[in-house]
Amino acid sequence: MEGTEMPVVIKEYIAEERVLDRALAYPKIRLMGSKYRLLPWIYDIMSRLRFSTALDAFSGSGVVSYLLKSMGKTVTTNDYLSFAFNVGNGVIANQGQLLSRPDVMLLTEPNAKREMFCEKTFGGIFFSPEDLRFLDNTWANLSQFSATKRSLAIAAMVRASLKKQPRGVFTVANDRSANYDDGRRDLKLTLKELFLESVDAFNAVIYEDQRPHRALVGDAFDAPQGAELVYLDPPYVPRRDDNCYIKRYHFVEGLSTYWRGAEIIESSRVKKLRKRFTPFSYRKTALAAFDGMFARYRDSILVLSYSSNGYPDLNILVDLMARYKHRVSVYEHKHRYHFGTHSAVQDERVVVQEYLLVGTD
Repeated sequence: MEGTEMPVVIKEYIAEERVLDRALAYPKIRLMGSKYRLLPWIYDIMSRLRFSTALDAFSGSGVVSYLLKSMGKTVTTNDYLSFAFNVGNGVIANQGQLLSRPDVMLLTEPNAKREMFCEKTFGGIFFSPEDLRFLDNTWANLSQFSATKRSLAIAAMVRASLKKQPRGVFTVANDRSANYDDGRRDLKLTLKELFLESVDAFNAVIYEDQRPHRALVGDAFDAPQGAELVYLDPPYVPRRDDNCYIKRYHFVEGLSTYWRGAEIIESSRVKKLRKRFTPFSYRKTALAAFDGMFARYRDSILVLSYSSNGYPDLNILVDLMARYKHRVSVYEHKHRYHFGTHSAVQDERVVVQEYLLVGTD
């Protein structure tokens, strides 16, 4: 295990500052394990590596994908969650298609043919009737747009919903969430207002660079090989609680497809979706999953994001990666996750040592 320091060249440093400024302008999306606050550290390490193409195999909020794009790399985003795909397709892979004012007016104009799925299914569970009607209505108007603009609009609806929901997760219904009202401005705005703000926020960071970026939805083990660098941030097994994104974000996951083909657990108070299996969620399958992932992308530079509150332990992961890479460098950074699900008494749970494992030949 080793990390190396690279000499600083003044001309490159100025350019790097601009890259990081652009990456840090990316709109924050409230997701468990977000790496937004770690971007300067991640960038410092990735900027030492030589590569021109990258796969973000568990792209989530898209913030690391956007960093890679800002670095001038050709990026493929991948995630098994549909809402993450729409963020990647609408923002990262987007070559300059913005939602204009006329687009927004068309998206939000009343549609008499709208379905009422949100209002009928989630009334009294999440959001106000007005907010739910807004989501139904906006979805009814999406068919008039290109695939890229549809994804961008969905990404804005997802971000707005996460900002509006107390704690940013959908495990607690409205009638039980009063204790989680922390007085944030977002909780006082309507979903439409938050949507309009999110459209502006995403529009501000979309740019054309003529690189063939793409967004995929699917298992990381099915994502394409061949990228010069593969960034891996899987939902590792935590020491406590669980790592189920479907449980926490089922509403925005359903919203991203308007629940087409989704299996709702009707007995669930909050109308959760059926949990999807991932080997990274269980101790009995996690080791084999990491080994298989390293093996699959063995011909690429491997960059694994990991945390000290996860299983397996760091030394085990280093040994696994070393089966496929001649050199494994470990970088450490103390980090406090601000996820809003913990009380002050439990706050020590979210102070962790964050690691980047970099495997090179």
